[in-house]
Amino acid sequence: MEIALEAEQLGKRYGRTWALRDCSLRLPAGRIAALVGPNGAGKSTLLHLAVGLLRPDAGAVRVFGQSPYDNPAVLPEIGFVAQDTPLYRDFTAAELVHLCGRMNKRWDAALARNRLAQLGIPPNLPVGKLSGGQRAQVALALALAKRPRLLLLDEPVASLDPLARREFLQSLMGSVADSETTVLLSSHLLADLERVCDYLMVLHAARVQLVGAVDDLVAGHRQLVGPRNGGRSPSGVEAVVRESHTDRQSTLLVRTGGAIDDPSWSVREVGLEDIILAYLADGDTTSRHTEWGVPA
Repeated sequence: MEIALEAEQLGKRYGRTWALRDCSLRLPAGRIAALVGPNGAGKSTLLHLAVGLLRPDAGAVRVFGQSPYDNPAVLPEIGFVAQDTPLYRDFTAAELVHLCGRMNKRWDAALARNRLAQLGIPPNLPVGKLSGGQRAQVALALALAKRPRLLLLDEPVASLDPLARREFLQSLMGSVADSETTVLLSSHLLADLERVCDYLMVLHAARVQLVGAVDDLVAGHRQLVGPRNGGRSPSGVEAVVRESHTDRQSTLLVRTGGAIDDPSWSVREVGLEDIILAYLADGDTTSRHTEWGVPA
């Protein structure tokens, strides 16, 4: 299995504060992955390390087996759309397509022009006069025209209205469906991610909390409702992720390690959003890291 992005005990520090710490994960090639976490969790730092804009203070990060920092050989493999879509606002979309063609050896100008035409984006209007959704689409078209093997998107739809977000994500899915591009999409808009992503990475308080294929994660978690019994969970529970109690009843969101056959507990399926929110809940964020299918 080819690994598009890999981190081993990766860390980045600003002064005395760790923006990312002990980060270990692997993203298989060909996935469309969601990178989820609250503001300040380390999402942008991870992406900037992966694209080579930052040097790690601890551990290592590799893209297709190579370090991206100060390594020109790997940079053509990566496309990146930053959170604020930093385009030259006085340039037109047509001028940006031409400029990027001078800077990228594998440049597909026809792809960029065709995408912009399909989206109805004026080619000769300065991008600073476009709407936020249109600017995001221009940035995505430029990133895709690079023909990257790994596409990193840092909160690309955070400032867009719901219709523009849907159009952007539909456009993204259509573009990568036949290209075998691996995508890592950072966002805190869980409903949007659930529609388009098949892999998940959860960051909280600068640390990795959960990594794995979405189907496996959903299949491997359950909600249990049963008697209040002094904190003991039934057999088949590998770990309790989140719990709440009343005087007589306990409600647990658990990671399962086998069948749960105790008749005193009712077992319910949970959705991806429930799982994400449980791992992001306040509490001990240093001991719950699980990489699904990979030893933690």
